[in-house]
Amino acid sequence: MTFAIILVLFAVVTLILLLRITVTRSLQLSSSNPSPKIEPIDIEAFRNLIDVAESEYLYHRLPAAEFRRVQRERLRAAAAYIRVAGHNASVLVTIGQAALASPDMQTAEAARQLIDRGLLLRRNATVALLRIYLAMAWPQASLAASPVLNGYERLSSSAMLLGRLQNPAVPVRISVRP
Repeated sequence: MTFAIILVLFAVVTLILLLRITVTRSLQLSSSNPSPKIEPIDIEAFRNLIDVAESEYLYHRLPAAEFRRVQRERLRAAAAYIRVAGHNASVLVTIGQAALASPDMQTAEAARQLIDRGLLLRRNATVALLRIYLAMAWPQASLAASPVLNGYERLSSSAMLLGRLQNPAVPVRISVRP
């Protein structure tokens, strides 16, 4: 019996390590050669997907099997939003690195802030994806993707600031507003 428990724990730890390596590697590959296109994110839809109160409402209103199915669909959708946020962060880090060489101190500081927020968002996205994959196995587990949402909103404001400083005539937007 003890051997079985140890074997199961070993399998779970191995799965977690493999997921972490896979997610980290995919973010590194996307950051080494990011496409210059930023994909907009519908912030309100993303906020609804990660809302704990919404998950609790569904948990109490749906039969257990239906809740697990719906929750897994919501988790897949949240993972898609998080992957796009990580991609956008990679693109914005590259833009920020290019803007660091600006002779204008205000622009260089905005670029540094954009890079810092982008790197933090990429790290938070990796952790959130790992938690989502674990939550797919146990749909009742809580999802802590709010650092990604909050970080994305801060990154968006930093990108808009840098965009206004570099070219005031061109609006910058990386999220969709209803």
